[in-house]
Parts: sequence; C-alpha cells; structure tokens
Amino acid sequence: MDPYTWVYIILLVVSTAISYANRPKIEQPKAAAFEDFQFPQCEEGTAQEVIFGDCWTQSWMVLGLGNYRTSKIKTSSGK
Repeated sequence: MDPYTWVYIILLVVSTAISYANRPKIEQPKAAAFEDFQFPQCEEGTAQEVIFGDCWTQSWMVLGLGNYRTSKIKTSSGK
C-alpha cells in the first residue's frame, strides 16, 4: 500500500474518536405528569351540557376524565 494510505487511515480513526468524544450528551426526556396538562374546568353555577358523539361547542369544559395511565406502552415485534 501507498504510505499516504496509512496516514489517511490514522486521520480517519483520530477524527472519528474526536467526533465521538465531542458529541452532545443525550438526556432522557422526563415523563409527563398529570400536573403538566391544562384542562379548562367549570366554575360553580355554569350550566352543564351532555353531548353524545362528536360536535363543536362555543364554550367547552372538562367535568371529568379517566383512564390516566402511567405504565409504559409495550408493543410486540409483529411476529
């Protein structure tokens, strides 16, 4: 092999090591807590509507919600 080939290989290895050492450290995102969500809530004396199905309203509010899960979602590999 040509002597310059070894120089190029050494430069490639050195630049790869420098790039690996200087890469940004990735932090894991924090899981969303229930306090992070902002739901409009009703005030005392506000009329309550019962709606079945999908529709748009001018003033909507959340009276109750459920099925808030904190467990991880597990998926299969499709086998």
